[in-house]
Amino acid sequence: MRPFFISILFVFLSVSSLTYGQSKKLRAYLDTKQFFDPSIGNYLEIQLQFVGYSVNYISLNDGIQATVAVRIQLISSQKDTLNDIYLLNSPFFKDSLIDDFYDIRRLKVQPGKYELSLEIQDVNKMANLIKAKQDITIKDLRGEPSISTIEIAEFAYPDTLSSTFQKSGYYLIPRLSNYYPTQLNKLPVYFETYNLNNSTDSIVGLKQTLIDVSTKTEIDSYTTFYRLKPEAVTPIFKTVDLSLLPSGQYELNYALVNRKMEDKYNETYVFERTNDFMDSIQSDNIVLDPSFQASIHEDSVIFFLESLIPIAKPAEVKNIIASIKTKEKSLMRKHIQAFWKYTSPNTPYEAWLKYKEQILLVEREYANNFQEGFETDRGRVYLKYGAPSTINARETSPSEYPYEIWIYNKIGAFSNKRFVFYNPDLVNNAYRLLHSDMLGELKNPAWQQILVKRNTMNGDIDNPNKFNQDVWGGNSNDLFRQY
Repeated sequence: MRPFFISILFVFLSVSSLTYGQSKKLRAYLDTKQFFDPSIGNYLEIQLQFVGYSVNYISLNDGIQATVAVRIQLISSQKDTLNDIYLLNSPFFKDSLIDDFYDIRRLKVQPGKYELSLEIQDVNKMANLIKAKQDITIKDLRGEPSISTIEIAEFAYPDTLSSTFQKSGYYLIPRLSNYYPTQLNKLPVYFETYNLNNSTDSIVGLKQTLIDVSTKTEIDSYTTFYRLKPEAVTPIFKTVDLSLLPSGQYELNYALVNRKMEDKYNETYVFERTNDFMDSIQSDNIVLDPSFQASIHEDSVIFFLESLIPIAKPAEVKNIIASIKTKEKSLMRKHIQAFWKYTSPNTPYEAWLKYKEQILLVEREYANNFQEGFETDRGRVYLKYGAPSTINARETSPSEYPYEIWIYNKIGAFSNKRFVFYNPDLVNNAYRLLHSDMLGELKNPAWQQILVKRNTMNGDIDNPNKFNQDVWGGNSNDLFRQY
């Protein structure tokens, strides 16, 4: 079952508390999985992911912590209701690196149709509540050979200690998104097979296949077969390598097969993959457009081709560098035109002119005496992600280097992402990226320590940021937390 996003504001309960930071709109993700245990029967696993920056925190000792109230109702078609109400504390955070946190609830249910109702309240902000409903059909996993729902892990490792996230010898944090960008090359898969010892049609193995949704074709390199023992319950953990999988939408399928290699029962997981390393642009057959080329002055061909690097995919960056090394301007012109034909096939010329304006803007704002504007960290981020929603700039501070904090309300599928730039040289407008919470960008847990290194004593080996949040005149931490 695919996860869905819930974000509706209501009023649920009243709690007074001293909260940390500004009021935020509560955000959470929900997914459900179905499993079976011979000792208790069918059960529903409800997986919750709370977006860390969307909840309000209270100060506790040397850190902060949030609390949410959760109410789960499972209403059957006969109007029988199962209630689960509880409070959940977030992890204890000691610095500004607030992460998402998770919870899993397991409810014993009989096969049939249900309505799942969920209410989540931010205890530290009485008006911050979300509600959601979802129809669910519980399959009967008893008796005949069957497979549980496929669960994908955010990360997993062998562990036998009792915990909410422990399952069949593994500690599993669920992944509630089915999107896998270039940076994620592994797909950790967990599921269970049931009742193979009761099969009238002897089940001998498990077959894995991967289907390209757009072409409906099976990718042979991902087809594998595993032998299975006739057990009542068999936990299975596999890791699927995505590094060589091109961009697209795919169906990962696991099927129980008999001796005749016939599929008797199967489960499917659908996901989307973006793989920049597998994509490149072909410019050999491009016919130069006179109007397009007129916008590129002869002295600026190399400049404008290099300026594509901040928004180019990794494989394409290699091609750009190779074109520049040829020193053939006609080839470079083809490359620029081919890039925009590939990037914006319907309006390549218009898209290029719009981007050209952005190049000239970052050249004016961020270039220095040894870097073009698009070569600087701020220029690259601006061209890649667009203009930030908010910029908090501090050119002078008693204890901190000059810095800027860029906040993006939205970057693609991501929300509220931040970039910290600083200028340790104090000259040349040469701000460098120090830290970001955006996937694929530099993440530096000690960014505050480095930012105040100008004239502030650092912490100790146990807490490198010990003195950073309390320095006189320093407010970078507060600005960073403004969501």
